[in-house]
Amino acid sequence: MTLVDWVLATLAVSLGATLQGSVGFGLGILGAPLLMLIDPRLVPAPLLCAALTLTILLTHRERRSVVLRDLKWALAGRLVGTVAGAAALTALSGGKLELTLGVLVLLGVAMSASGLHLPVTPRVLMGAGALSGFMGTTVSIGAPPMALVYQRSSGPRIRGTLSAYFVVGVILSLVGLSVVGRFGTAELVLAVSLLPGILIGFVASRHTSGFFDRGYTRAAVLVLSAATGLVVILRQLV
Repeated sequence: MTLVDWVLATLAVSLGATLQGSVGFGLGILGAPLLMLIDPRLVPAPLLCAALTLTILLTHRERRSVVLRDLKWALAGRLVGTVAGAAALTALSGGKLELTLGVLVLLGVAMSASGLHLPVTPRVLMGAGALSGFMGTTVSIGAPPMALVYQRSSGPRIRGTLSAYFVVGVILSLVGLSVVGRFGTAELVLAVSLLPGILIGFVASRHTSGFFDRGYTRAAVLVLSAATGLVVILRQLV
């Protein structure tokens, strides 16, 4: 990766980290497509590994808003989805897989925007966690299913609970990628190169999260989730 590529990657990651620190997710949505254009090697494992640092920092910052009782169900689903995602990487066509996931996200956004609100129950959390694990492992963007479940929650609850969920979830995805040979020393070195952008975004989000907490969190979740689906689809069609 050249110096210019590194500067561009740092900018992309810092913007994504600022977004995630403000809303609860967004690093994968903004960062993954841009990093794919800069250097495809940066996705999925290096970005996921760098994201682990961000989620740990955010979990500590929002620790008073984490809903621990929800995590066990969501993480159980995440484990199942991670295994399925790792298997899909070795067995399915990447293009068809991404198109399917993009359509699923857009359907979820459409249902949410129509007024449908799923209760935060163990079954719903497990289902969202499974889809999140599958998407996170295959395309580095696993936030929307979980974010849509919490869309009517307060900003701190979304940021705290999603961050705690992602700490364990990202580790599971990295283990899955390692098992199938997609995460090793080379990916770890690339992940370290992304850390400056992660730290810049985390610090910046301290000053931007308050804006979204003024009643804009749900709108941000729906817009970002829709953007995710479109990005995943366009990445294959363009």
